[in-house]
Amino acid sequence: MNTTINQQRTLSTLAILAVIAAGLGLGAPAFAAQATATAGGTVVTPIAVVVGTNLAFGTFAAAAGGTITVSTSGVRAVSGVVAMGASPTSAAKFDITGEPGSTYAITHSGTALLTNSGGGGETMALAKFSDLTGANATSGDAATGTLSAGGTQSLYVGGTLTVAANQAPGTYAGNVIATVEYN
Repeated sequence: MNTTINQQRTLSTLAILAVIAAGLGLGAPAFAAQATATAGGTVVTPIAVVVGTNLAFGTFAAAAGGTITVSTSGVRAVSGVVAMGASPTSAAKFDITGEPGSTYAITHSGTALLTNSGGGGETMALAKFSDLTGANATSGDAATGTLSAGGTQSLYVGGTLTVAANQAPGTYAGNVIATVEYN
């Protein structure tokens, strides 16, 4: 008889523990909800710029001094200096590529003075201007652009060179730098 009572007590204890466990949620299945979000990004074509043509003022004699302007289409105009024949002139042309339809910012830097590479450090002042069409501009700056559906656009840079009276003969050179960056 003792065995039966002990078995009943053990069964009663187990039943009580099962009820407690169920009340605490330990024995019953949990109810949960779950959602999943996606993570992603898009890699675009990097923006790039390369030189297509350099800015060239051609050949000239200083005489009394003056200016030479090469427009964004490469047309030369002189004031106070003597242009020498049909020496080639050109606006600088920068070819820009990147993500089609994207906008970008343009900054210009580089040399404000062209220096005589074969002389005693003589210089001529250079003032730059630009546009996106090569439309013969002689002032202003293109500050932004939008790449075509093909992901391209060109930037044209012209300039005005100030020549001193009796400017020392020689080949003068400097840098014209265009920097582009996505907006």
